[in-house]
Amino acid sequence: MNKCGKILGAVFAAALLFWPLAAEAAWQPDLLIGLQKGQTAVKVSVDKAFVIRTVKAHKVLYKGSADKPLTIAYRDGSFAVDGKKLKAGQEAIECIVADERQLAQQVTRINGRAYRGAVQLQPKGAGFTVVNHVTVEEYLRGVVPEEMPPEWNTEAVKAQAVAARTFALSSRKRHASEGYDLCATTHCQQYSGLAAEKAGADRAVKATAGEVLTYRGKLIDALFHTDSGGMTENSEDVWGSRIPYLRAAKEVHTKTYPWEKNITAANLASVLASHGKNVGELKKVELADLQPGKRVKGRTASGRVQQVRFTGKNGTALVSGNDLRSWLGLKSTMFDISLRAGVVFIRGYGWGHGLGLSQWGAKAYAEEKGYKYTEILSNYYAGTTLKKLY
Repeated sequence: MNKCGKILGAVFAAALLFWPLAAEAAWQPDLLIGLQKGQTAVKVSVDKAFVIRTVKAHKVLYKGSADKPLTIAYRDGSFAVDGKKLKAGQEAIECIVADERQLAQQVTRINGRAYRGAVQLQPKGAGFTVVNHVTVEEYLRGVVPEEMPPEWNTEAVKAQAVAARTFALSSRKRHASEGYDLCATTHCQQYSGLAAEKAGADRAVKATAGEVLTYRGKLIDALFHTDSGGMTENSEDVWGSRIPYLRAAKEVHTKTYPWEKNITAANLASVLASHGKNVGELKKVELADLQPGKRVKGRTASGRVQQVRFTGKNGTALVSGNDLRSWLGLKSTMFDISLRAGVVFIRGYGWGHGLGLSQWGAKAYAEEKGYKYTEILSNYYAGTTLKKLY
């Protein structure tokens, strides 16, 4: 789609992950973002003249005026606008500007909350799913300030914009079985629409418009996280599979973003038992001390925990760092753990999985090392190429 408009056809949408990246494209891709499920009625208004049409056949069912709120309800297998039934049957409908070339300029309010682009209502059981149909750059305006403070150094925010754009396009169709591309939560990327937009993030998105990261001609999985704790991680030590561009790398500072969590030995023994690790009364916890950048028993190259040995009255159990993080709600797997006087003390660093771009690390590189966003990206995504896609 060009920036003013043509919607990608179904063929291009399905093949987005595999398009050739050798030449610049004249269009801007669009996305379907799942906002709400299980709705039976919503209040919708559009800032321009618009139509309600079927999603597949583009059959116009209703013509609406700018800024005039409508209540769209779904009952007994049919949509109705302000009580008047639409002839859509059980097909999904869309509220979109009459001139599709203005999609990027459209603002739609859904129950009072503003989103750029159009809105689709997709029947599902007795209700429907609310989906935002939005162009990529306008979507990013509602993502970047949610993922990184927009007042941070411009180069760090630009790096975040490129990572977020690449992630969105490489993860397209992640929720295809549910009728949309991405969700609006941190499972994909936090997206809050117009209310989240900030000038600093807008500038970063505009300055990097259309730029993505590729590896050997394909979009990368541009993962990012809050803070690495001082060193990022190799993909195989988190997921079990090696990804060439997700390599462990040291940061400007080590042991960053410190945190603590303490739990009684009795409570931890109960947690372990609830997950099939019934060691009984805890007697010993074994894990080599954290030494960032040095692979020691039970730890990865960055120092993250691979496994902890727990010994109790009933026996011994090995628990992975990822499981322990999930069970105890820890911020990361980069931690030390010890048992003293009936209490398990956990002191850790960082926040997140440690793969790809560290947001606090990017800030440090920009502010303390003077790195440009291109250098920040090269540091976190080894061997990748920055490509102007459109």
